[in-house]
Amino acid sequence: MAATNTQIPTLDGAGTLPAYVARPDADSTRAIIVIPEIFGVNEGIRKKCDDWAAEGYLAIAPDIFWRFAPGVELSPDIEAEFQQALGYFGQYDADDGVKDIEAAIHWLRGEGAERIGCVGFCLGGRLAYMAATRTDIDASVGYYGVMIDQMLNEAHAIANPLMLHIPTEDHFVDHAAQKKVHEALDPHPKVTLHDYPGLDHGFAATMGNRRDEEGAQLADGRTRAFFAEKLA
Repeated sequence: MAATNTQIPTLDGAGTLPAYVARPDADSTRAIIVIPEIFGVNEGIRKKCDDWAAEGYLAIAPDIFWRFAPGVELSPDIEAEFQQALGYFGQYDADDGVKDIEAAIHWLRGEGAERIGCVGFCLGGRLAYMAATRTDIDASVGYYGVMIDQMLNEAHAIANPLMLHIPTEDHFVDHAAQKKVHEALDPHPKVTLHDYPGLDHGFAATMGNRRDEEGAQLADGRTRAFFAEKLA
């Protein structure tokens, strides 16, 4: 199956954003944007879209690296590909990325979506947070988002519900960063934080060595319930 199967106009008209789209069996007014990790729109991300479509949502995964590595698909379980992905992360401009999320929102509205959520992983988790602070998306969920502790000055702009899944032993987000996130966001009436004691970055990956079955099932169940309520 192709990594991407549609093209979305960017907000500035400078190009088109490739994306993988999974459509539900019946027309739906609810949609989910699945924001990838640093490994591109790979098999695991496409499976997440397919699963959301099976739940009745129009689901889309944008190719966030399209500006410099279009169509890349990498595996976190292959060391050379993991290092390649870290290099792309270093090149990536998250300010451009959140504009891509907004372009996806516009496209989904054109497809008939009235209520739109996003769920992101790793770098995508950071973008889910940024979508909550910078766009009018109806609900956002971030898994093991990175660098959120460095963007807490934007938290006042969160107007719609946001949920973050935080593995306590995330080797990319240390305990000090987690403490900052909790201190800033625990009091926020629109934000829900869930800690996962003992779990590491990537615990809810669809497949592969990083997945923790119990933790993934718990987090994904919370995400499904969150969107069922907030996008109703």
